[in-house]
Amino acid sequence: MRLSWNDLGTPRADKARGKPVEIVGFPLTALPTGNADYFLMMAEPGCCQGCVPNNPSAVIEVFADKPLKLGNGALRLVGTWRVSSDAKGWRYQLHDAEVKQGVTRRALMAASPLFCLPVPAMAQAGDGTAVDIHSHAGNVMQMSYGRGQALAIAGPMREGGISAICLAVVADSPIITTSGGRLRPGRDPRPGEFYQFSQSSFPALHKLARDQDLPLIRTAAELRAARSGRPSVIVSAEGADFLEGRIERLDEAYQRWALRHLQLTHYRPNELGDIQTEPSVHGGLTAFGAEVIRRCNQMGVVVDVAHGPYELVKKAAAVTTKPLVLSHTSLSNRQALWTRQITSDHARAIAATGGVIGIWPVTAFFPNIVSYADGFARMVDVAGIDHVGLGTDQMGLPGGSSMPSYADLPQLAAALRTRFNAEETAKLLGGNYRRVFEVSLA
Repeated sequence: MRLSWNDLGTPRADKARGKPVEIVGFPLTALPTGNADYFLMMAEPGCCQGCVPNNPSAVIEVFADKPLKLGNGALRLVGTWRVSSDAKGWRYQLHDAEVKQGVTRRALMAASPLFCLPVPAMAQAGDGTAVDIHSHAGNVMQMSYGRGQALAIAGPMREGGISAICLAVVADSPIITTSGGRLRPGRDPRPGEFYQFSQSSFPALHKLARDQDLPLIRTAAELRAARSGRPSVIVSAEGADFLEGRIERLDEAYQRWALRHLQLTHYRPNELGDIQTEPSVHGGLTAFGAEVIRRCNQMGVVVDVAHGPYELVKKAAAVTTKPLVLSHTSLSNRQALWTRQITSDHARAIAATGGVIGIWPVTAFFPNIVSYADGFARMVDVAGIDHVGLGTDQMGLPGGSSMPSYADLPQLAAALRTRFNAEETAKLLGGNYRRVFEVSLA
């Protein structure tokens, strides 16, 4: 079984317990070259112990039966995978390790979501106010079906400096399948199916938050006060399919489930509008979609147009009286069919409302945190420093993430600080969304 560094901190890595695995990484020992039967391995080369990520899931302890020849380059190792339950130690271990010859440049890029930064730069990462504007962390999607256990998110949030996450249920999940290499609706929904699913998915989200002592944010004042010392959750829905054309269900979700962030569409053209990954059905936004936007503006719910095509965004911008959010995407001016990326015009339409565009760490676009920071910079060049934010889509990226844990946020902050000053970095990592949230709930 081959593991990548994107697998660490996910159920795939835990399920590999006791199995033979193969992984590519860089050894870090007291002496950088020579032989050793015990050493640490990381995703990127390190020059000293200060390079070791402050994240127990980002390092592998390697144990070999005989000394292995090390150098300054990468190693492809095979061995038996073990997962430690020691909260104070490294989570992952490779036992009976042996060197397998042959490491290609492509393998290195795929293996390396992290990078090494000087300790002083890491110490300047932030003030604990960062906000992730799109997340499925904690295994909330599987929990919505009564499957799987909750994964710890409060600890990594505190460690990385995340004050709040927009934690999303997936409204159209019961009918979405993979077809032709992309996510698509596999069938038509049964009457009432999406609403019934919401009656299990929202409670699962609430339970995860309650069990991990993550307060639910219901007001702008609560987000203003939120800090990573006691991180919080903004209840979000990816897709408004659970409304099933009934506006009163929006009021119900607001009151009963504390919904404060609503994405209009997902992977199914629904009653509100079209999506980027399917042919147009409605010409963008429907009349019901416009009604939902107006009601969100009135009651105080952030409107998210992620997954919506440019035509939907233009019509939404003409309807809304509050800023729009596009929570997870990246910039591309060479559009491919069914892409989830957006053009410069698409981005500027969001910025013109005063809104925020979240950049997601898809490894196909950003294989490591350095390139992920470049993605922020590219969007800033188009939309402006006040209109870009952090949208990790954690545990929602089938292709892997270049920032797989919230504990890795200081590395992103340090990479951003090579391009932006402290005030600008704070805006990108949370300040811009905090502004939009406050305006939307006013």
